[in-house]
Amino acid sequence: MGQAEEDSQDGPAGGNVQDGLGYGQSFVGDEVKQLQKTADGRTYEEGVLKLQDGRELAWRWWGDPDGTPILRIQGTPSSRKQYNPNPNIQREVGARYLMADRAGYGGSTRKPGRGIADIADDYAELLDAHGLERVPATGTSGGGPHVLALAARHPDRVSAISVVVGGTPLVAEEVSQLVGVNARGYALAEQGWKPLHEFLVEVRKRLLSDEGMQGVLSDAPESDRAIMSDPAWQKMSRENIAETLRQGAEGWTDESLAMHGKWDFDSADVKTSVTWWHGDDDKNAPLSAARRVVATLKQVDLRVWHNEGHFVSITHEEEILKELLSRAT
Repeated sequence: MGQAEEDSQDGPAGGNVQDGLGYGQSFVGDEVKQLQKTADGRTYEEGVLKLQDGRELAWRWWGDPDGTPILRIQGTPSSRKQYNPNPNIQREVGARYLMADRAGYGGSTRKPGRGIADIADDYAELLDAHGLERVPATGTSGGGPHVLALAARHPDRVSAISVVVGGTPLVAEEVSQLVGVNARGYALAEQGWKPLHEFLVEVRKRLLSDEGMQGVLSDAPESDRAIMSDPAWQKMSRENIAETLRQGAEGWTDESLAMHGKWDFDSADVKTSVTWWHGDDDKNAPLSAARRVVATLKQVDLRVWHNEGHFVSITHEEEILKELLSRAT
């Protein structure tokens, strides 16, 4: 993976991002039809798509092939290897997730200076490559803005949306409510790419040796700390973070700046129905900030979990999926 130390936003855009994907041959640009299973019985297949601009996008299907396709856009930072520790939820609901590493994460080529809308276009290409015209989609945490951007720019591709603990721009009072590492990162984002990158390089080091993010997020709400202490969560988190940040902290920095301040799309352009799920004890993405974005959406249902924090989707995933599929057309 290697730790990058360059000081410019125009640093490496990624080398051979296929290294470490675990394949014996190149799958760039191909539709991979190779089902595999994890030790706990999860079915998956994965590959790398060559995008129109030449970048590579690593993707993974999670779930049985006969499940209903759902585009799942994970949080910040995260990769296609994120999953719910309970292996039965997707099977019971009949859902199959299509996930991808956003630019600069995992097996996907970095795009320096990218916006949120750029990644929405990547997802549209991904749907094209898999022959999916219109799908329900979820966006969790930092994935929230990205799923809204997809709906705003490509309204014909998304049948229904669930935003779960979605990240949004903050005001000063809300920044002060964040867990320490996020408050510090938000403040440094005000200073630009280099200061934020230097900070995230150090956070990356801590995350790669952390058990389920318990150290970095030691000041998280009790509900989040309970989830982070679960051995199954810790196993998933180790694998996911190692893959997410194997290129370094550049992609993470790019994404954090893209979401900081005014977005490069208008959430009011989202015509698709949205259910927005949020915990009222979220110290990563405050509910008050979410309410401002919710107010701009035309078809929206805000549902609040009381006394629950940022990782609440782990325990409510079945509820979220069933509600999403009930609206998908």
